Amino acid sequence: MISAVKTIRLLSFLVAAGVFTARADGEKFPLLKVGNDTYTNVVITGHNATDVYFIHAGGMANAKIKKLSSELQTRFGYDPKRAAVAEQKLADDKNQYHQQVLRQATPQPPDMTRQPATATVAAGGAVGVVWRNDYPAALKQAKSEGKRLLLDFTGSDWCGWCIKFEHDVLSTPQFVAYAGRKLQLVRLDFPHHSPQSDALKRANAALSEQFHVDGFPTFVLVNGDGRELGRQVGYLRGGPDAFISELDEFSKR
Repeated sequence: MISAVKTIRLLSFLVAAGVFTARADGEKFPLLKVGNDTYTNVVITGHNATDVYFIHAGGMANAKIKKLSSELQTRFGYDPKRAAVAEQKLADDKNQYHQQVLRQATPQPPDMTRQPATATVAAGGAVGVVWRNDYPAALKQAKSEGKRLLLDFTGSDWCGWCIKFEHDVLSTPQFVAYAGRKLQLVRLDFPHHSPQSDALKRANAALSEQFHVDGFPTFVLVNGDGRELGRQVGYLRGGPDAFISELDEFSKR
């Protein structure tokens, strides 16, 4: 295991030596230190005022540029004032999006006499699903109902790919209907700004370690006994149909 000091020194040396010579997508980093985490075999896929997006040996992730070394902050053009404005706009946009979801009407209102336990109906007829945070209780219910349990490891208020997947897949009528029939849902959130109790933080961290999660978003499908059937790491293209098809394949295992 490479120490934090050695990692920082190596990154500083590589920057000074000109190994990292561009900020364009596709730039490669043998090591990337982000706070207390170290990623290997990193390929940058993009960056903005606040975050750098990349794939690495363990999957797909993104990180706050302010957590990188000062050399890399300069390399990615980090401006604290601009980043603060961008983060506030992201929070405002996310809140506005969720308010729109609550207000929109569905083309075909659900049959309330057969509404599954995992679905909720908001004002105006919009349908959503309940994401729980109590893994043991959700697992017990999934087993009793003969359903699968989907775990969503996410950074809901900072992870760009997580927010995009929420918009493109998890909030769609197709996924909502599918989840209501076949899934119990648990969200393991690791926010930067939203408050959480210490107990919930510890529980989420324990599950992240149990399932060896090292990037967001990560979706893990388990059966009623808690056995992992499959996982999706990072953003999956193709919308709800692609994700549902993948979950169905996992369920056959």
